Amino acid sequence: MVIRIRGRALPHGEHVDLYADGDRWTTDPVPNAELVAEGWLLPGLVDAHTHPGAEAVGDPLDDVMLREHLRQHVDAGVAVIRAPGLAGEPPPWFGVDPDTPRAWHAGPWLAQHGQFFDGWGRRADHAELPAIAAAQAARTGWAKVIGDWRSNGEPVPLDVLTAVVRAVHAVGGRVAVHTQQAAGGEVAVLAGVDSVEHGMLLDPDLLTRMASQGTALTPTLAVMRRSRPEVSARPDSPARRWYLRGADAHPSLVAAAAEAGVRVLAGTDSLPHGRIIDEVRALADAGLRPHDALAAASWDARAYLGLPGLEPGAPADAVVYAEDPRSDLDQLAHPIAVVLRGRPVRVTRTA
Repeated sequence: MVIRIRGRALPHGEHVDLYADGDRWTTDPVPNAELVAEGWLLPGLVDAHTHPGAEAVGDPLDDVMLREHLRQHVDAGVAVIRAPGLAGEPPPWFGVDPDTPRAWHAGPWLAQHGQFFDGWGRRADHAELPAIAAAQAARTGWAKVIGDWRSNGEPVPLDVLTAVVRAVHAVGGRVAVHTQQAAGGEVAVLAGVDSVEHGMLLDPDLLTRMASQGTALTPTLAVMRRSRPEVSARPDSPARRWYLRGADAHPSLVAAAAEAGVRVLAGTDSLPHGRIIDEVRALADAGLRPHDALAAASWDARAYLGLPGLEPGAPADAVVYAEDPRSDLDQLAHPIAVVLRGRPVRVTRTA
């Protein structure tokens, strides 16, 4: 079955008529194509920071749970995920199964000894970290390093992380770094990593350098906002003060990053899955224009991963809404249709 969608396509807002020729869009009319939806068209959404397949910290990767989490993403219009850290090696169908999102992943997290969660990831000596990261990136395209840990963990030294970046780039890969400390954030930026994950307490003076060298920021704002009341209710401690200080400063940091030209990516980070709408709203609440908040979860995030948007020859992913979601972000919760790999996987109202 050949399907067809039509309407105003973002980001440009011009009217288009698209046909899915297998897993590629074409504007060449196809006789007897089925019109599945008409409205406002977005390239399939992207969750750029998600860890599907495990219910609790330290749990092994579960194939059944992984498929269910991915189904939740698709139901929300997410056609692409980036998993900077997984609880284990994914099954062969991950990222290619026609009913699940396209996927980029960094394999297990890489951390220093004594840091990160027990049972997850791989802890390594500084001397072996560059080679391990490069081997991982050679397999999957990405390596994820825990650059610092909680409020008082020593960050990965600059010379070590610089060597990691050099080794990973030599095999054509990219480096994502978890950081929630000012010191760890500075090391990540100075080392030239490809994406800073969270970036809590990042020095705003580093934003210009991030923009110039192409380091993206995935701020995971919504999960911080959601966890703040629980952390605030804890007894006073240095860790509590650290987290609240970072969480409270994070929205203005993200707005400043966007203003400085840093590429901001939308990522949800934690359960429940399929809540990319929460991150888009959080980005807009932080001060990004709705257009830019949507870009972080759609066309700009896809471009970062090498995927074009709604144009001939592009992968046939799309989400269709009744109204312009830039005028009403609540539209993201009510897609008319979700098209994944040229197939309608969700249609709530036919044209």
